[in-house]
Amino acid sequence: MWIVLISSNWKCVGDSNDHASNMKGANDSLVVCFGEMLIDFVSTVAGVSLAEAPAFKKAPGGAPANVAVGISRLDGSSAFMGKLGDDEFGYMLSDILKQNNVDNSGVRFDSTARTALAFVTLKDDGEREFLFFRHPSADMLLRESELDINLLEQARIFHYGSISLISEPCRSSQFAAMRIAKKSGSILSYDPNLRLALWPSAEAAREGIMSIWDQADVIKISEEEITFLTGCDDPNDDKVVMDKLFHPNLKLLIVTEGSKGCRYYTKEFKGWVPGVKVKPVDTTGAGDAFVGGMLSNLASNLNLFEDEKLLREALLFANACGAVTVTERGAIPALPTKDAVLKLLGTLSLNS
Repeated sequence: MWIVLISSNWKCVGDSNDHASNMKGANDSLVVCFGEMLIDFVSTVAGVSLAEAPAFKKAPGGAPANVAVGISRLDGSSAFMGKLGDDEFGYMLSDILKQNNVDNSGVRFDSTARTALAFVTLKDDGEREFLFFRHPSADMLLRESELDINLLEQARIFHYGSISLISEPCRSSQFAAMRIAKKSGSILSYDPNLRLALWPSAEAAREGIMSIWDQADVIKISEEEITFLTGCDDPNDDKVVMDKLFHPNLKLLIVTEGSKGCRYYTKEFKGWVPGVKVKPVDTTGAGDAFVGGMLSNLASNLNLFEDEKLLREALLFANACGAVTVTERGAIPALPTKDAVLKLLGTLSLNS
């Protein structure tokens, strides 16, 4: 499904029939998400440090897994590919994918390493502080021989981040998965999702993130990531974005600005789409909800690259996905259904 705005009223219409690019068979809108899935232990009290937190509540997390669930919640088709520990947490996470109608056939289990854990506390402004336990964790140990090649070849979009690039053997597995997906005609979608604490150094993070930059068709970054990757003090400088981050093969570059909205850049046009104002409770998963909203639309209609009106509508929908998510705690538990997003957008139409 994709979204069009007609006379200020939101309505859902059927998939576009113009699938000029690769047809993948019966399921030609599958988004395969590759990378980490973990347990977030979130402080039960906001505004305190991790050391001061009196207790923690467990919640499923990991950006690629969040995106996969986000797409499914929006009635899209998604799969997750990665590795979990052969432990209670690992099987719990795999079951959560299944319960959310995400294809988990690409999940593998490792008997030598545990499922990754992250302790998270929420600051007064809703932003987060992380402490990761990955020494190593199972997601870092996915081998190329464990990749589900058939699943990769079915992907209309192959989505990934940068955390899997930090160490071997997962780094080589991600390279191989990207090659297989690209060869089969998939759109490659990249959200670096910078987590500096996981990298050996800032320079290693910058080098690793940029090492696959020119292979992506779609890239989503934040203002903070622009500053980190370019060294530029002004992430709003379009010239810096175009000169340093827009590569010749890129179809779409999106810069998220949190509650303010997002900017978009293609070879033909650029612009800004305003955010959807809500009262934030927890920003965890907001960026992943945005990506899920964007990719669910893109998987149904690749013409979004070429039609600025449709692209703007898809990005407003994605902004609304992020907005709904921040009104509840946790990432996966807070990811919205399509009805919830359309309801929020409907209030915008009524108030406009």
